[in-house]
Amino acid sequence: MNQRRQRGEEIRRQVMSDPFVDRALNNTSEFDQPLQELVMETAWGTVWDRDDLPRPTRSLITIAMLAAMKCPNELKGHVRGALRNGCSAEEIRAVLLHAVPYIGAPASLEAFRAAREVVEQWQGENPADT
Repeated sequence: MNQRRQRGEEIRRQVMSDPFVDRALNNTSEFDQPLQELVMETAWGTVWDRDDLPRPTRSLITIAMLAAMKCPNELKGHVRGALRNGCSAEEIRAVLLHAVPYIGAPASLEAFRAAREVVEQWQGENPADT
């Protein structure tokens, strides 16, 4: 395993959680393993490893982009990651509200549904954080 990929896996585990990363890696086939390796190395081992933005900011930016691209499954993972990074439910909601005029109502509705599911689950698991 190269150094960037290894560092990427460390960061991905810190942000997304061990169970999330284990599930992603265990569900990888021979066909899509190169994609997992590329994502781990480039997204997590290069972009997320930079120190020019704090991780909570990266999380909120990622949420906005995933909402715009209508990627609810990825959005759910990154909402949980944002909460793990210290973002509040209110900050996540504010980002999604800010996105509405730029990405449109259908994308926003889909993003809110996905985010709400994760936030409510998080709040049930972490009552001290609510």
